[in-house]
Amino acid sequence: MATKQGMCRNCGSLVMFDDRDELCECIFCNCVFPSKEAEDILANPDGHEFKNEKFEKQEGTKHYYANPVMPDIVEKAVNRDKVSKTQPDSAKLKASEFEISPNDVKAPKKLVIGMAAGALVIVAIILAIAFPLYFSRKALKEAITDDIGSIFSSTDEVSYSEFEYKQINIYGLSCQFIKLGLSDGITDAQAKTLYSNYVNLRSEKRGEDSGEVEMYIYTPNTIYFVNSEGVSTDVQTPVEILEPTETSK
Repeated sequence: MATKQGMCRNCGSLVMFDDRDELCECIFCNCVFPSKEAEDILANPDGHEFKNEKFEKQEGTKHYYANPVMPDIVEKAVNRDKVSKTQPDSAKLKASEFEISPNDVKAPKKLVIGMAAGALVIVAIILAIAFPLYFSRKALKEAITDDIGSIFSSTDEVSYSEFEYKQINIYGLSCQFIKLGLSDGITDAQAKTLYSNYVNLRSEKRGEDSGEVEMYIYTPNTIYFVNSEGVSTDVQTPVEILEPTETSK
């Protein structure tokens, strides 16, 4: 048996048929005609007139050849397994050597175990990096907090003798951000001194240069933002902005 090709004499579509079948059938227009004629038209389509008539689908023997592109072998294997489970062992269907079984479409155990092990390794690496950073930051924050009162030391230029601060919030990976809530107003010079003192304290506790630090100072009427470039102010009520923090007096 061999599969041959021809051209539909009605619509010009490609037809495929068994070389043993004297008739061929177009699956597009349902035209049935001699196979030899289909071969001749394919060899010389310019010399043929295609009428494009309508034909009803004929019941019974088909006169065309269809080759499935991708048969659903997985679904057939699953159905076969269901039938086999309902039968006694002596009557169970014998699996074909080339047939896919339901177990074949599952991920192999080695692959599942390998993926799980890989995920655990990734998690372990993340934790190995995150935990030291967390404990290092925590230790630095505690060391700075223990001596935070030292940033209010008075000098000849700036005096904090009658000043009482009430809130502090230190945050950031290297404690580079600090918010102070103060009970009284201060001057720009006092804000700069507080900033400089905190930078020095942080550098001392870290054992290295502090890098860029940002400080927010909240007073009853003014918010001060201080960094290495200087001081800027914003006149407003800071109570709504200040986050809950530990209180120190």
